[in-house]
Amino acid sequence: MKQQLSKWLSILLPVGLGLFLIVYTYQQFSPEQIDEIKSQFREAQYGYIWLSLLFGLITLWSRAYRWHFTLETMGFHTGFANRLMAVIISYFVNMSIPRSGEVSRALILKKYEDVPFDKGFGTIIAERVVDSLFLLGFIFLALLLQYDIVKTFVLDKVPLKTLLIIGLTGFSFFALFIWILIKSKHAKIIWLKQKISGFLEGLQSITKMKKRRAFLLHSLIIWGGYVLMFYVTIFALPDTSQLSFGAVLAAFVVGGLAVTLTNSGFGAYPFLISKILLLYGVVETAGNTFGWIVWSAQTLMIVVLGTVSFLFLPLVNRRK
Repeated sequence: MKQQLSKWLSILLPVGLGLFLIVYTYQQFSPEQIDEIKSQFREAQYGYIWLSLLFGLITLWSRAYRWHFTLETMGFHTGFANRLMAVIISYFVNMSIPRSGEVSRALILKKYEDVPFDKGFGTIIAERVVDSLFLLGFIFLALLLQYDIVKTFVLDKVPLKTLLIIGLTGFSFFALFIWILIKSKHAKIIWLKQKISGFLEGLQSITKMKKRRAFLLHSLIIWGGYVLMFYVTIFALPDTSQLSFGAVLAAFVVGGLAVTLTNSGFGAYPFLISKILLLYGVVETAGNTFGWIVWSAQTLMIVVLGTVSFLFLPLVNRRK
């Protein structure tokens, strides 16, 4: 019962937050501004959106190919089609329960490629560690290039004291978990240690791989693709087409955090994008339109590809 409640809360709370932000945003607009938003949707240059989706497809392909390097290190040789569909489905699943996509990726490889769940999941977390380093790098670059804007947007909204409390609380819980893991002799804890050993083996695969340069190259392709996906979309609207690279980078980081911390950015993505672009002189109606166009296009792509992957995965593996 508690697991079911927790599952539904993990779905409904982010969705509820997204719906609240949507209602809150549009209640602030006058009827004239609503008409202006509708006009911007009609007049947008959607050719640039299609171009951004092409970069999106490249990042999916590269992410599926990069996964091969960590799996190969542990002696698992998997089919590219299965890895690609597992990656796409993970994005699709994340739209319902945040961060559940990583579990689905490992489960798919366990079912169709006989890769133990803990080891497969470990390779995924290893990738996430690398991806987090790239995201932190972009955050640092955004702070370096746009310090005043980012400071105004983040620190003035969330006090530094609050961020420190959150960080210390998280560290305390983590330290307590490690202490219990080391000291406890309980049967369930021993079982958990066995699972964690397989997980750590997968996590360490990134340090043992022979093709590190290829792994790094694909990581650069993935994150370069993400930036290009976002950058080309600014030309879809006249109000955003004159943004500097620094402004694009700051908005990219804010959008990336919105997607990471919520159900793929539902409601939060256009809300936060409009707020950050407002600091660069983009009127809120145009910023909101821009955020919805970018988010809707990327979400629709994942929904279509995810549905196709769900249908084709059993067909491709029917002999198994």
